[in-house]
Amino acid sequence: MDLAPNRFKRRLLAGETLYGLWSTIPDAMTVEALAGAGFDWMVLDTEHSSVEVSQLLPLLQAAAPYPTDCVVRPVVNDTALIKRHLDQGAQTLILPQIQSADEAKAAVAAVRYPPRGVRGVAGTMRAAGYGRIRDYAKRADDEICLILQVETAAAMDRLEEIAGVDGVDAIFIGPSDLAASMGHLGDPGHKEVRAAILTAIDRLNAIGKPAGLLSLDPDFARTAVTRGARFVATGLDMALLVNAADDLARAFRA
Repeated sequence: MDLAPNRFKRRLLAGETLYGLWSTIPDAMTVEALAGAGFDWMVLDTEHSSVEVSQLLPLLQAAAPYPTDCVVRPVVNDTALIKRHLDQGAQTLILPQIQSADEAKAAVAAVRYPPRGVRGVAGTMRAAGYGRIRDYAKRADDEICLILQVETAAAMDRLEEIAGVDGVDAIFIGPSDLAASMGHLGDPGHKEVRAAILTAIDRLNAIGKPAGLLSLDPDFARTAVTRGARFVATGLDMALLVNAADDLARAFRA
């Protein structure tokens, strides 16, 4: 049994523009249905959802047969928690609320085995094919993609510092928390917030680091892509469900 290549990482570093979807509903059937929609990637979110660590494994399994690559967002940048998600078979992580280069370095260490990092070693977890991928520990680092989420005004001031840490593959800009930190709570579409996001994309492009974001506004998503964003999530499962249900109810009640 061989180690599966990280398709998302290879496509991202090859310069492709990748479109994604956000998944927050802790249900394998839902994830399976979404994975067949044709998106390049899909976030399995445990930060702003009720998905617990043990619930993530069946979600990864549900999406596995499809070409949509899973990106797992742990609830916090924590070495022990990161280890559990990697052992479950997650190859790409997006870590929230990174505020400094030191936090970025800690994240890099958490996803790498010694001597390059501090990830704990096991042999029979899903990531290693339950022990069938004999050289997993020697090769795993190369197939892990680490995305750090920069989502406050203070972190934006240190953007190049954070993005420049060796082992950081990409930066995700979090619009909602960024808006809150800029004094525009609940308004990620504010013109000042959008200007800051587009400027951040320019800054990341200047240092050759892929930039990503989530936007439920198709026009702004396209603007970000035109500006150089390389991985953009354009929908969220719960929003799709609620909006479609509301629209259907309105259509018949009218």
